[in-house]
Amino acid sequence: MTTLERAAVCTLDCPDTCSLSITVDAGRIVKVRGSKALPYTDGVICNKVTHHTAGFVHGSGRLLHPLRRAGPRGSGRFERVSWDEALDTVRRRVAAVIDRWGPQAVLPLSYAGPHGLLSCESMSARFFHKLGATQLYRGALCGAVRTQAWVGTYGGVPGIGPEAAADARLNIVWGNNATVANLHIVRAVHAARRKGGRLAVIDPLRTKIAEQADLHLAPLPGTDVLLGFALATELERLGAHDRRFIAEHVRGYDEFMERARAWPVEKAAEACGIAASDIRLLAAWMAEADPLVMAPGNGLERGRNGGSGIRAAIALPALLGKLGARSGIVLGAGFAFPKTPARLQRPDLLPPGTRTLNILDVGRHLERDALDPPIRAVIVYNHNPIVVHPDQNRVKRGLGREDIFLVGIEVAMTESMQHCDIVLPAATHFECDDLYAAYGHHWLQRAEAAIPPAGEALPNTEIFRRLAARFGFADPCFKADDRELMDEAIDPAHPRLRGAKPSAISTREALRMAAPDGRPLALFDNVMPATPSGRVELSSDVLAERWGQAARLPGYRPRARRHPLSLISPASDKRVSSTLLGAGGSPADAPVLRMHPDDAWARGLSNGQRVRAWNDLGAVILPLAVTDAVSRGVVASEKGAWLASSPTGQTISALVSADARADLAEGACYNDTEVEVGAA
Repeated sequence: MTTLERAAVCTLDCPDTCSLSITVDAGRIVKVRGSKALPYTDGVICNKVTHHTAGFVHGSGRLLHPLRRAGPRGSGRFERVSWDEALDTVRRRVAAVIDRWGPQAVLPLSYAGPHGLLSCESMSARFFHKLGATQLYRGALCGAVRTQAWVGTYGGVPGIGPEAAADARLNIVWGNNATVANLHIVRAVHAARRKGGRLAVIDPLRTKIAEQADLHLAPLPGTDVLLGFALATELERLGAHDRRFIAEHVRGYDEFMERARAWPVEKAAEACGIAASDIRLLAAWMAEADPLVMAPGNGLERGRNGGSGIRAAIALPALLGKLGARSGIVLGAGFAFPKTPARLQRPDLLPPGTRTLNILDVGRHLERDALDPPIRAVIVYNHNPIVVHPDQNRVKRGLGREDIFLVGIEVAMTESMQHCDIVLPAATHFECDDLYAAYGHHWLQRAEAAIPPAGEALPNTEIFRRLAARFGFADPCFKADDRELMDEAIDPAHPRLRGAKPSAISTREALRMAAPDGRPLALFDNVMPATPSGRVELSSDVLAERWGQAARLPGYRPRARRHPLSLISPASDKRVSSTLLGAGGSPADAPVLRMHPDDAWARGLSNGQRVRAWNDLGAVILPLAVTDAVSRGVVASEKGAWLASSPTGQTISALVSADARADLAEGACYNDTEVEVGAA
C-alpha cells in the first residue's frame, strides 16, 4: 500500500485549532504531526493529539455501526441494526412523542463537540428548527460568560491576535492553563522572554506556565475581580492611568473606579489570599511595560464572580491606554470571522414562541416533569453530558428514565451513549470536510476528509440530512451539500475573505482575517469598539439589560461556605474533556486530587493515599497528591475523566452544582465548588 500525507485540522475544543499533517496507510491514520499550513501553530501540536489520535479514530471504543439498545439503560448492551432500521425507529418514536406532546417535547442535547462550523451546528440546527424542537442555550456550559464580558466592554470585535505575545515586554496569562490548553501562546511568551520580556501568571494552581513565570499570583477562586480592582487602584496611585485615552475612549471610568477604590491593595490581598507586595509589583510592571499583552483563559469565567473577574481584568489595558497594534487583549477572536449563522442554521424555520432551555437545567428537566410539555425525546450529539455537565448524578438519573426516548450520535461508546435507545455512528473530523474558524486566533482553515469514514459512520451533516428526509422535510436547504454549507457559513463578499470562496480555501494554507491593507486585526489600531457608545464601556447598559442591574458594573459576591475547601478543575494534558482516553477509562486513569500540605496534615492524609472528595451532591475517590502547587483551602483535579476511573462511578462533575450560576450569562461554576476531603 502507498503511504499518503493528508492535510487536516484539529477540531478538538482548544483555542489553537492547529493545522495537521496526517500520514495514512491503507485507510488508517498511522502518524499525526503539525503542519505549516497555519503559520501561528507552525508545525507544533500537543502530545495528546500526537499520541492518542490513532486510538481515537481506530480504537476498540469506536462506534462503527448503528445500534439499538438490548438491555437496561446504562448497561452498554446493544445489537447492531441497519441505518434504515435505526432512522425508521427514530422517526417513529419521535413522531409518537410529537403526536402526544407536541414538538417542544423533543430536545437537542449538544455542546461544542467538533469545532468545525459544519459538524458543530449546521444541518442539525436546520433540522431542529424545522421540527420545532425545544431550543437549547448552550453558552452557559462554557464560553458565554467570557463572551458577554467581552461584548459588554468592547463589543463584538476581535481583540489582538495571540502572535502579539511574542513581542510583549510583559505578558499576563490570567486564568489560562496555557501549556495544556493554549499551547502556542506559550511559545510566543517564551519568544518574548528571550527578548527580555516578563511573564506574570494569575492562577489558583501553579501550572507549568506558572512555574516558568517571573511572577505567579494565586488568588483564591472567585476573587479575581478583587485583584483586578486592586491593580486598578494601584495603577491610579502610580499615576499610570492614561487620562487622555480614558477621556476619549472610555465610558464609565468614574463609576468603575469608585467601585475599585473600595478594594485597595492590602484589603484585596487579604481577601485573595496573596501578598500585597506581589500586587504592587505586578502593577509596577504593567505601568512600565510597552507593549503589554493580556491572555485571559476559560478558567477565569467559571465561578460566581466570573463575569466580573474578566471585566475587571480586561479593563486594565484600557485604563493604561495600552491597546493598539502591539498591545492588547487576546480575546474575542471569534469576531474576526464574518460568520453568517442565520444563513447556515436557518432560525427562520423555527415556529414563533418556541421555548429555550438553559443547558445547565437539562438534568433537572429530565429528572422531573415540571415543564409543559415535558421532555420525552432527546437527541444527544457532539456532547457527553454525563461526564461534562454539572450535577452529574442528576443528569444520570434523568437519562436513566425509560419513558424518555434517547438517540445518540457519537464517535465512541461514551457513558452517555450507553443510556441511548438508538446510537448512530458519527465520522471523526478526519473523515469529513469542514470549515474551521478558531476562537483563539484569526486564521480561517478548511479541511477535506483525510480517510474514509470508519465502518458505517457518517458525517453529522449527512446524518441530519437523512433524518430530515425521514421526517419529510422537503425544503431546498436540507439538500445542501457540505460545500454549499461552507459558503453559507462565512460571508464570501466580506473584505476579510479577500475574494476567496469559503469552500475553495486551500487546505494547505490558512487564510488570515486581516485589515484591508493586510495588517493583523488589532483593537484600537484597525478595529474600534462596537459598543453602543463606540467606547470601552466599563459600565455597561447592555449587560444590565441582559442580566440585571447588578451587571452594570463588575462586583464581588462573597461565598457562603458550607464546606471548607474550594475545588477547581483544570484541563488535562491527556484528554480534551472526555475525548482521547481510548475505550472508556479505568481506575488507573483517575486524575490526582492536589491538596496543600497544611490541609492534608489537618485531615491526617498523606501523599498517594486514596481519598474521598465529597459534598451534598456526590462523592469521588481519587489518589491524593500533597503539594504546595495549590494554596491552602484549595484542591484541584483535572476535568474530563471517565466514570470508570472512580470506584463511586462519579467524577468531579458530580460535585459541581448545576444551580450555582456566574454573575453573567447564567454560566456554570466549575471552578467555584465547595467540598470536603477525607480518607477513602
